[in-house]
Amino acid sequence: MKTEILNAAKLLPGFILALCIAAFAKAVESVLPVHVIGASVIALFTGMIINSFWRPAWAVPGLKFTSKKILKFAIILLGASLSVSVIVSVGKLSLTVMFFTLLTCFGGGYFIGKMLKLNWKLSNLISAGTGICGGSAIAAIAPVIDAEDKDIAYAMSATFLFDMAMIVLFPIMGRALGLSDEAYGLWAGTAVNDTSSVVAAGYAFSEGGGDFATMVKLTRTLSIIPTVLVFAFINVRLARKKHLEATGKKIDFRGLFPWFILGFLALAAINSTGIIPAEISGMAKGASKFLMVSALAAIGLGTSFQDMKKAGLNPMLHGFIISALVVVVAIAVEWCMGMV
Repeated sequence: MKTEILNAAKLLPGFILALCIAAFAKAVESVLPVHVIGASVIALFTGMIINSFWRPAWAVPGLKFTSKKILKFAIILLGASLSVSVIVSVGKLSLTVMFFTLLTCFGGGYFIGKMLKLNWKLSNLISAGTGICGGSAIAAIAPVIDAEDKDIAYAMSATFLFDMAMIVLFPIMGRALGLSDEAYGLWAGTAVNDTSSVVAAGYAFSEGGGDFATMVKLTRTLSIIPTVLVFAFINVRLARKKHLEATGKKIDFRGLFPWFILGFLALAAINSTGIIPAEISGMAKGASKFLMVSALAAIGLGTSFQDMKKAGLNPMLHGFIISALVVVVAIAVEWCMGMV
């Protein structure tokens, strides 16, 4: 009992520090005149800035706990906000475009990552952030594939910078192409990364465009479910292969599989049945988002700008190429569907 209390006491200071930065990030996000930067990005960069001149030793255990364990708990809670029934409200229209944009992200991202000589974890984090929902997708997949903190920070940065450009350019391009509210909302909802950026780009075009873009984005978020599962099995397979090559012995699958995913899937399945009241689902989503922001603050506090500098410009180039391809593929699919 004494040992447990001592361990908790060691973890608490770092955990509280991460919570404080998350609270600061949420406050900054709420006072921005235009909702263009999510709290996740603000928390990550705030942590990195603080880390560049101050990172007390007493906070390290709690920060590691927050960036690993608390992040996994946040992902489990995220399941309570995902419901397959959302697909019905938007229809098959968005699913067709989503299929091709996700294929572009992960298929094209694989070859571009190889060409730029990026490790497969960083490459796929960038692809997930671009194809699904920015920071949330990156945060959800990172612990599944045991990604390093610097890879998470770089992936977040790559998707964030492109989003900032798209908030300005999308409404201009939408008007130049003469898109309807529905066509523009579908385009923005499938091609812009982070939720806050989708909302900003959508409503900068029109009220109707913003409404439809937000609904499409909710549907797109559901692709986290199969993506997390696929990457869990890929990582397990690669880990078993690596262990076999190193030791000549097989390793038990159960020791490698990220079991927290089952909690995430269970909550998503239960929420899809409508059993969980909307109020409870909303509270779980809010708690999940805040804890995720806290985990990203902890990751920022453990990542320096020097670490990211060592990776060079290739990850940013990867993010730019994939994002640009998604923008083109999304509008091309809409054109083929007769919406443009």
